[in-house]
Amino acid sequence: MAATTQILSFSYTPLAHPSSPQACFLLQTQLGTPKVFCWKSARIDRTHLRFGGFVVRNSSLRLGSARDSKQLTQEFTANGFELRDENDNSSDLFEELEVRFLRFKKHQFLANSARFQQLAEAQAPKFMVIACADSRVCPSSILGFQPGEAFTIRNIANLVPPFENDPSETSAGLEFAVNTLEVGNIFIIGHSCCGGIRALMSMQDEVDSSGSFIRDWVVIGKNAKLRTKAATANLSFDQQCRYCEKESVNRSLLNLLTYPWIEERVSKGILCLHGGYYDFIKCTFEKWTLDYKGSMEVQSKLAIKNYESWGA
Repeated sequence: MAATTQILSFSYTPLAHPSSPQACFLLQTQLGTPKVFCWKSARIDRTHLRFGGFVVRNSSLRLGSARDSKQLTQEFTANGFELRDENDNSSDLFEELEVRFLRFKKHQFLANSARFQQLAEAQAPKFMVIACADSRVCPSSILGFQPGEAFTIRNIANLVPPFENDPSETSAGLEFAVNTLEVGNIFIIGHSCCGGIRALMSMQDEVDSSGSFIRDWVVIGKNAKLRTKAATANLSFDQQCRYCEKESVNRSLLNLLTYPWIEERVSKGILCLHGGYYDFIKCTFEKWTLDYKGSMEVQSKLAIKNYESWGA
């Protein structure tokens, strides 16, 4: 059981508080800064009351008081609070998210109300972005996409399955972005230290009945793996993975052309396909564009143009 804390002072005041319009009280404990908590219908409204690294939760632990302790302790005990160490910090996580959301509302939403009103009525993004689900490579954070600028799909290893494969959320996203939103650019972004690519390169047998969702997904990149093995036989495994991280982007760009409605728009010049690679160790970014005519001259070989390197 956690140690009992001592209540040093308690005072009632009719402070306004968003969680309870009726009344609030100030509580000073031996653990530090005074806290404001609210009563609602003669009960404490909050389920978590914080004192430093501790949290008060429903239970039967008695709280001691330095003065007039009996009545105060009885009231707290009657409401059933426990003082305990909270190691998981789960509540802290959402408190931080709340702070971030309110900051966004103040500095973004309310400061750009006209823009967000337009977005409430319709979206017309210039980009469809296909990026990895890795928590370190959020495209909006890296490239500064603002709300309404990029229709985004994130999956393991930023892979695009060929058109003939079974339906997937990536295929559905492509159909919606191209046929309904009519985006002008599809941007596939790979990255360094990709766990999905490492899993692909580690596979000993592409035909496996283990029922692994990860294996069944990353096998989409088998052509990138084969080309990588052929080109990097003398390199270390880590170097092979890095090569494949870029090669898989190029294979996915070619896979995009297997979708008839994508290939048609690319051939007419109304849709452009781009590849990108983010190295989060060096914080550099590479960008290139598929050369449609050059790629069609040599089957299954990607030709690129407009290569750029940022931050090197």
